[in-house]
Amino acid sequence: MSSPIATSPARIALAAGVCLALASPALARGADPDDLPITGITLYRSGVGSFVRQGRVEDDADVHLRFRTDQINDILKSMVVLDLDGGRIESATYGSKEPLSRRLASFAVDISDNPSRADLLDRLRGAQVEVRTSEGVHAGAVLGVERHETVSPDGLSQMRETLSIVTDQGIWSSGLDDVLSFRLLDPSLAAELTKALAALAEHRTDNVKTLDVGFRGQGDRRVVIGYVQEAPVWKTSYRLVLPKKDAESLTLQGWAIVENTTEEDWENVRLSLVAGQPVSFTMDLYEPLFVERPEVPVPTAAGALPRSYAGGEDATVANAPRKLLEKSKDSSRDRGGAPAAAPSARFGAVTERAEFGGSLTESMGRSVAAAATGQDVGEVFQFSLDTPVTVGRQQSAMLPIIAGPVKGRRVSIFNASDGLTHPMRGLELTNDTGLQLMPGPIAVFDDEAYAGDAQIDHVSRGDKRMLAYAVDLDTDARAEADGSTTIQKVRIVRGLLERQTLDRNRVRYSFESHDQFRDRTLILEQQRLGGWELVDSPKPTEIAGDLYRFEISLPHGERAGVTITQQRTRSETFELLGFDANALAQYTRGGKASAKVVDAFRQAQALQAKVFDSQRTLAELDKERTTIAADQSRIRDNMGSVDRNSDLYSRYVQKLGQQETRLEEIAEAVAEANTELNTRQQALNEYLASLNVD
Repeated sequence: MSSPIATSPARIALAAGVCLALASPALARGADPDDLPITGITLYRSGVGSFVRQGRVEDDADVHLRFRTDQINDILKSMVVLDLDGGRIESATYGSKEPLSRRLASFAVDISDNPSRADLLDRLRGAQVEVRTSEGVHAGAVLGVERHETVSPDGLSQMRETLSIVTDQGIWSSGLDDVLSFRLLDPSLAAELTKALAALAEHRTDNVKTLDVGFRGQGDRRVVIGYVQEAPVWKTSYRLVLPKKDAESLTLQGWAIVENTTEEDWENVRLSLVAGQPVSFTMDLYEPLFVERPEVPVPTAAGALPRSYAGGEDATVANAPRKLLEKSKDSSRDRGGAPAAAPSARFGAVTERAEFGGSLTESMGRSVAAAATGQDVGEVFQFSLDTPVTVGRQQSAMLPIIAGPVKGRRVSIFNASDGLTHPMRGLELTNDTGLQLMPGPIAVFDDEAYAGDAQIDHVSRGDKRMLAYAVDLDTDARAEADGSTTIQKVRIVRGLLERQTLDRNRVRYSFESHDQFRDRTLILEQQRLGGWELVDSPKPTEIAGDLYRFEISLPHGERAGVTITQQRTRSETFELLGFDANALAQYTRGGKASAKVVDAFRQAQALQAKVFDSQRTLAELDKERTTIAADQSRIRDNMGSVDRNSDLYSRYVQKLGQQETRLEEIAEAVAEANTELNTRQQALNEYLASLNVD
């Protein structure tokens, strides 16, 4: 009997534990409560496993479970404990894990940061020590360690540390390099240092922790403990035998590979393998967390400070989840309780005995039968081993879970991007086993001989997959690609020149068979270009992501070919007045642009020419005004050095008057030119905005 498995790891442990406790044979009455063996395991492909322990306890009992320290976080996150016969669970206790640095810092001698001798003696200031040097022994209170830089005779600088202690005779100092040893004279301080070192040693060896679960009750009772912890991903590998005749079914054999990396033997364990991948993560629940608390000054006056309270949630809203839950329970009762599992698909259980002989297909079918039942449980697919499994600690096992015929056909697969001049020998496999096929390698045997290796991803029931296992050397393949770009039409849309271009990508494939006995079914894979359409090509048999697949028949000893063409139409826009007139004329001669397009282009050019004329007039007026301004500046400079009663001065005054008159005329002309420019520019803009010519 296989235990139901839910998608949540915690619920997995709970459900599996209850089922195993009720269905599996109980342990002998009076068994050691420390001995709660593993009776059920469910392994997932997400790197976790659900473990169930069950047994019996008498009256009040404590069950002691031992885990590696790195497993404790998973245990604390997922453990479920049940007393099935009326008892109660008192608690689950374990040794706390205080951070090593905090624990070391709690001793009177702090060695949490691995201090040097100088740092350690600095921390022992005031402590009584006995210092031994080559000159003798000195005792006193540590005054401190001084550090100063010295220069050796060869000019090298080095840091020198000097220890000073206060003795009965005064302050005694010595270089720390000359100190052979020192001893703490204070017994309590020496004991603290010893304890700190012991804590370090204990931390290095602290790799196993004990979890004590207390059961309280009367009489003999059944108990279950379930938990989720890290476990190796269970894997699959397959053997696939091809028949001699194409009409016959293929033979598939699947093995599950499981690994017991724990420190405990799995003896007669009910093992299930789940194809689902529940969300699982690690969280450090074992390490104690300490929060930095602010230091608050002592209040000097009593008083109450105002507080702000968050708004409360309406009671009807707060009760909504409970109502929904009750509704869900009612609906499940209407359906008759938990959803029924899908009918199990026992695949290829061959039980008759026979001597070895005949083909590999027949021999494999006779010698290996599937030892697992596959079924849907909830929303996942599960393989349940039909008989209990035994796997020793730090050992692995291969377990047959699939054995029997499977639908498939031989094909050769060619994809030019592989860079090969031959197709690949392969298969089109249809999963009609009634089981889910997990990802894994496939060793392919062509009747009696090993033919190659292949690999498949997850294959749901009824799905098809192609796999390739060898190079088809009896078939030559060639691919020749070329492309073309053709301008189809040029027109004007809202004053912009629009050019429509047709791009074509064409690949010519040719295949030649050198096999004189067997015909080929070729599966040709062609890259599916995004935004392109298939034209002048055979209809693909299927589309797989960004690939077209075409099926081609290749008789033995003959040739076959196919051309695959994809095309797209794209549009480009250009500024009409910025386009090359010669290129546009060329499009007209080639029939890509109509005469109306050219006429509209020329009309736009004429309007733009008027705009340019106004701009030139403004530029000339501005240039003349600048020239006059420069000449006036020169005249004014000269007038400063000329007698006011002279003829030259009178000439300067007269010329300035003439220039001022001209500046006034220029100002009027500029105003008129600006008005004209705006009018012409507006006429051009309006013409372009409404210009649509095919």
